[in-house]
Amino acid sequence: MRIPILKLHNYLLISIQTEMDDNTAIQFQEDLLDKIHQTGASGVVIDLTSVEIIDSFIAKVLGDVVKMSDLMGAKVVLTGIQPAVAVTLIDLGIHLQDFPTALDLEQGLLKLRQELGE
Repeated sequence: MRIPILKLHNYLLISIQTEMDDNTAIQFQEDLLDKIHQTGASGVVIDLTSVEIIDSFIAKVLGDVVKMSDLMGAKVVLTGIQPAVAVTLIDLGIHLQDFPTALDLEQGLLKLRQELGE
């Protein structure tokens, strides 16, 4: 199953509406990096509101996606992180203090514009 990636102006918007398995996570990583390359997007908002559970592999892929996107020149903001997901990320030693986060998609877009100095 592929996760849709929408383009809005110079941003990419992703709302993950399903629990991800390992294959979906890898496909998402590849799709997002390809889309950044194709569009030259300067920013990405990944909304995790519907994600209630995350395992160590998915957490690692998510952290890698943020780092890889940054290397390609696209700033990433994560939104809608559920309490259980936040606890799991910390328990796994994945700290997102270097990555901008927001409570919801609307605040995520504002945060992204702020991060990009727009």
